[in-house]
This record gives sequence, structure tokens and C-alpha cells, in this order.
Amino acid sequence: MTDDQFYREVILDHYKNPRSYGALADPDARAEGQNPLCGDEVAISVKFAADGETIEQIGFEGRGCAISQAATSMLTELVQGRTASEVAALAKEELLEEIGIPLTPIRLKCAILGLGVLKVALHRAKGTPLPDEWAGMADELDLK
Repeated sequence: MTDDQFYREVILDHYKNPRSYGALADPDARAEGQNPLCGDEVAISVKFAADGETIEQIGFEGRGCAISQAATSMLTELVQGRTASEVAALAKEELLEEIGIPLTPIRLKCAILGLGVLKVALHRAKGTPLPDEWAGMADELDLK
């Protein structure tokens, strides 16, 4: 099995069996967004630990292509236990490395939708910086 085949199987597994799927009751942070080009939709909710900074629970809901949903599932595992500041500084390349396959520009937007939604949720709840790159994508990805 090639690396490419392996990563495609991982993506398919996350799509069919998403981790952290479902909305959290009374979240500390929440946001949603869409990729108008593909029709992908993602909503993310977060609960913080007692320190008020560490992501203790994260859940997502959504629908769309396998890449958008699998990438958001992978994202929930990637950020669990990290602080809001660490996630705010998380480069999209770290998530793309987890995905592990080359993506076209259109699929790239699918893959990073969840990360953009999470960054907006943390920005609203904790005032974490929203990098210019994400602020510019807010309209393009329809982040709310």
C-alpha cells in the first residue's frame, strides 16, 4: 500500500466514522461556516477546561464532501488538550500534513473550512488573534 492509498483510507475512515461528531450542550465557544463553492457546512462547539484556556471537549456537525468532514474530524483530534492560543496560532499546514495527500485549490478550501470555523469560535470567545489570512477568508468561506 502506498502512502497516498493509506492517507485516502484514513480520510475515508474519518468521513464514515467522524470523531467528536455532535454539538456540545452549552458550549463556551461556537461558530459555523460554509464553503459556497462546494456546499460544505461545518459548525464547531468547544468547552474549555477549568483553566478557561484548554480545549477539554470539542464537537462538530456538518455535511459536505469527504475532505471537509474528514479534515474537521481530524482537526478535533489534533486540537484536543491544546490551549485556545495554541490553536489560534496553528498553521493550516499542520492540518494539511495530517490529511497527507495533495489537494487542488478547491479541495484546499474544503480541507481548511473546519480550522477557519474553529479559529473564529476561539476569536469570539477568547479574543485570540485572527490572522489576516483567516480574516480575509471569512467572506470567502462564509464564516459566521
